[in-house]
Amino acid sequence: MAKFFDSIQEQHKAFIEKQKMFFTASAPLAADGHVNLSPKGIDSFKVLSANRIAYMDIIGSGNETSAHILENERITIMFCAFEGPPNIMRLYGNGYTVLPGDEEWAALAPNFQILLATRQIIVADIHKVQTSCGFSVPYYVYKGERDQAYKWAANKGADGLEAYKKEKNMISMDGLPTALVNSAK
Repeated sequence: MAKFFDSIQEQHKAFIEKQKMFFTASAPLAADGHVNLSPKGIDSFKVLSANRIAYMDIIGSGNETSAHILENERITIMFCAFEGPPNIMRLYGNGYTVLPGDEEWAALAPNFQILLATRQIIVADIHKVQTSCGFSVPYYVYKGERDQAYKWAANKGADGLEAYKKEKNMISMDGLPTALVNSAK
C-alpha cells in the first residue's frame, strides 16, 4: 500500500543513503514529446534537507533532464531496494540545473566528488514522497561501479568533453534547449 509524505523523513534518508542506484524521470510539456528515464550510479545523490535534494550529473549522450526541467521544472526520482526489505520510494519535485560557472556551484560542489566528466548538478525541491511495497522488485547483488565513464572522460580530456557537450548536450531529442545553451552564450 502506497504511503505519501510531504517531506523526506529520517527513515527515507537512511534508505536513500544505502542505495547504489536511482532513476530520474522527466518529460516535456508537448504531448508528443519523449518521456526520459535515466539510471544513475556512483555516489552522486545527496539529501540536502527534508525538502531538497541534489545529484551530480555526468556527461552522457543526451541531456534530457536538463531540457525538461528548464521547460517545466518537473522531475521524479525513484529508488528501489534490490537487497534487504522490499521498498520503492519516489521523490516528486521541481528541479533546476546548476552549472560549474553558476553562483550556487560553490555551495553544492563540496557535497560530491567532482569528476572530470561532471556536467552539472541537478537540484530539486521535493513536495511529495511516496513509498510502496516493492514486492516485485528482484534481488540483485552489487558488484561495484563501472569504470568506462571515467576512462572515456580521461581519453576525451577537458577540451574533448567540452566539444562533446556542445555536440550532444545542448538540445534535447525533442528540440528543447538545455541549461548548457545559456552557459555557451
